[in-house]
Amino acid sequence: MTAAASPDPLAAAPDTLSELPGRAMAREVAEQPAVLRRILSEGAPAIQDVARRIAARAPRFVLLTARGTSDNAALYAKYLLEIRLGLPCGLTSMSTTTAYGARPDLTDVLVVTVSQSGGSPDLVASTRAASEAGAITLAVTNNPDSPLAGVSEHHIDIMAGPEKALPATKTYTASLLALYLFVEGLRGGDGAPAQVLPDRAEQLLARQDEVRTLAARYRFAERMVITSRGYGYPTAKEAALKLMETSYIPALAYSGADLLHGPLAMVDNVSPVIAVVTDGKGGEALQPVLDRLRGRGADLVVIGPGHQVEQASAGFVMPTGDVAEEVQPVLEIIPLQLLAYEVTIARGQDPDAPRALAKVTETH
Repeated sequence: MTAAASPDPLAAAPDTLSELPGRAMAREVAEQPAVLRRILSEGAPAIQDVARRIAARAPRFVLLTARGTSDNAALYAKYLLEIRLGLPCGLTSMSTTTAYGARPDLTDVLVVTVSQSGGSPDLVASTRAASEAGAITLAVTNNPDSPLAGVSEHHIDIMAGPEKALPATKTYTASLLALYLFVEGLRGGDGAPAQVLPDRAEQLLARQDEVRTLAARYRFAERMVITSRGYGYPTAKEAALKLMETSYIPALAYSGADLLHGPLAMVDNVSPVIAVVTDGKGGEALQPVLDRLRGRGADLVVIGPGHQVEQASAGFVMPTGDVAEEVQPVLEIIPLQLLAYEVTIARGQDPDAPRALAKVTETH
């Protein structure tokens, strides 16, 4: 059975836009090239200034704090900081501060809190506590007037503009780019590898029909497994989150190494496995996992280089050659955002308004 073509909200007449499911998500996905250009042209100088000021204080350790989609952006920053700077990093457990009242000595520690809205009480409380414990605090948000920005010593505006759909799309890629430029600023780099991203993002968005074909293939999936290694692992986690919150398909994200330590047993030839194969060392490290998955007869979907897609059941070829491995995650998530959108539309649901969710989640 062939799925009906999903509506294109951006091609609809203006007076019908508000009636189409997924209109806001589709529009915000389409805005990403413009957002990336805005950060590179208007936001980069301010990001570099913040990076210079923090680098002058020579933090000895970095703690990253976030929830949800922002947590996946923070994980990307962890890879950048450890690989590009050799700076040890950790992801915080906020309840140690907010629920248990722990007050570790954070002298000379950089605490980076990533949040689209900057409004969640636990993020604000943990950042305030970190500052009181001696930390250098940095907020990375889409709202410079937010409570989180107000309690942080430094702030980076990701400049994504208002995001109305509940699933975060443009704020995720904007956070990735802002964090990349920040880390490059810490190491004295110019962030030149990021300059290709807006054009490559436009090219990916122009291939939505390819993603729609994948969505027709997997619209009835009851479960998905998503895997990657290295810089691609945050992409796997974010793709799983997008699929779960829009289409309600249980999507399990694993590092390729972790997948081999037990979860591989659940892989069969029915539930698809999506592999995010970064072109570089992360993809090389994932190769043994891909071999094992093919050996088990898995329905393997590859998001990655053409030669990897050719060996899979299905896939989406990513641009290679002029895109450095460390910035590929900004692009890798785009076809997966489109997949979440297309699968959700094909299942007769509205990706703009997932059930039981709010745009600002107030955890304590």
